Amino acid sequence: MKKTAQVNKLQSGVNISFSQGVEKIKVFQMVERCQTGQCDCMSDETKNKIEKITLNDGEDISIQIDGSAIELQEIEAALKNSPLLKES
Repeated sequence: MKKTAQVNKLQSGVNISFSQGVEKIKVFQMVERCQTGQCDCMSDETKNKIEKITLNDGEDISIQIDGSAIELQEIEAALKNSPLLKES
């Protein structure tokens, strides 16, 4: 699978920057699924660590996931499991 996103650790969580090849609508759908509990790409343990998800829709699209206990590896694994990104 081609690299579709770069995950960086922040003090308050993680930031995910998406490559230009990822359709914005798919990122919007991914965030909506997470916020409504319809996401099945991450474990319940990881979901419980998320305090807030912020979508940054500028020239480049990114997501900030706040939660002090969130590990980089958890989010990288979730991105690999995302059916929306597998379709890209």
